[in-house]
Amino acid sequence: MTEQVYLSIGGNIGDREANLRAAVTELQAQPGVNVTAVSAIYETEPWGNREQANFNNIAVALTTTLTPLELLATLHAVEQALHRERLVHWGPRTIDLDIAYWGDCVIDLPDLQVPHPHAAERNFVLLPVQEIAQDDPAVLTQVQAALAENKDTSWINKVGELVLNND
Repeated sequence: MTEQVYLSIGGNIGDREANLRAAVTELQAQPGVNVTAVSAIYETEPWGNREQANFNNIAVALTTTLTPLELLATLHAVEQALHRERLVHWGPRTIDLDIAYWGDCVIDLPDLQVPHPHAAERNFVLLPVQEIAQDDPAVLTQVQAALAENKDTSWINKVGELVLNND
């Protein structure tokens, strides 16, 4: 069965835009994953640990035939390929790929919670997902409800479009 999934992707180490582009390119190369939309790039202030560089963030819509845990393992492999190191919780990173929404499914497993447990609190997740979920009422309803309740006062600025290398 093919499922519609929304990812939140961000990073603040190195060439942030190149890292986002590489993450999407790596996702497109994965079996069972079909990237269907990519949001604009948003520059955001750090969330949680604010003593670090600003982030660039995007949302990616994809369809997949993978199970949630298979997709999570794929995302971790992409992070590893792009030199992600988990040194400090909410700390600097080259890239971070999170499953934000899986349609209207609720997943509660020891290693995976969907919707992402902090998605509703983070402008850098909600606004990019809202941008690309306009034709997906199951997710758009969740995002709009979260935005209506959201108390995130951190700034977020659209800074451009992600241009992918289509070799």
